[in-house]
Amino acid sequence: MTVANPSNSSTRNASDLSHEEVFEILANRRRRFVIHALKRANDPPDVSELSRYVTAWEMGVDPEDVPYEERHNVHSTLRRVHLPKLTEADVVTVDEEDVVRPAPALEDLDVYVEVLRGKEIPWSLYYLGLAVLAGALLLAVRVGSPGFAALSFVDVGIFVATAFGISSVAHHAIGRRMRLGNTEKPPEVRRRRY
Repeated sequence: MTVANPSNSSTRNASDLSHEEVFEILANRRRRFVIHALKRANDPPDVSELSRYVTAWEMGVDPEDVPYEERHNVHSTLRRVHLPKLTEADVVTVDEEDVVRPAPALEDLDVYVEVLRGKEIPWSLYYLGLAVLAGALLLAVRVGSPGFAALSFVDVGIFVATAFGISSVAHHAIGRRMRLGNTEKPPEVRRRRY
């Protein structure tokens, strides 16, 4: 059975994918791992090589240490379920030799994965908290609350600009590492503790 993309004159790019399609594609960890592997590959891998990496990342082992039976199970699932779904969305193509290549939609798609553990908060909530703190600080200076009366609005502005600036630099640096394909292992695997 070949999962090759049917020939059609129109190819899709990431902007052609609806939010629902992108979320459905990314909802499955194996599909995220396939996308990560394809974005990292110098040469297009075949399905067997992809299954080795996906299995290794799932098991938390080196690709060379993946047992055949585990890899075979992942290979079957990739062939039957995940690659057809990615092919249908024009995210990948699979040729007659089982070589998997990124399609235009994948090349244009920049996927950021925010992996949270335990009591970590998402960046959106962090920025909301920082904005509330800035508002409270402005209010305290405005009404002359004890301890804040000596501050001016310029002082508060400098503090707020610095806090948001440092936060955005940290967010950018962390965000680069959390994009699929930017590092050796997918973001959700790198964060695990073995």
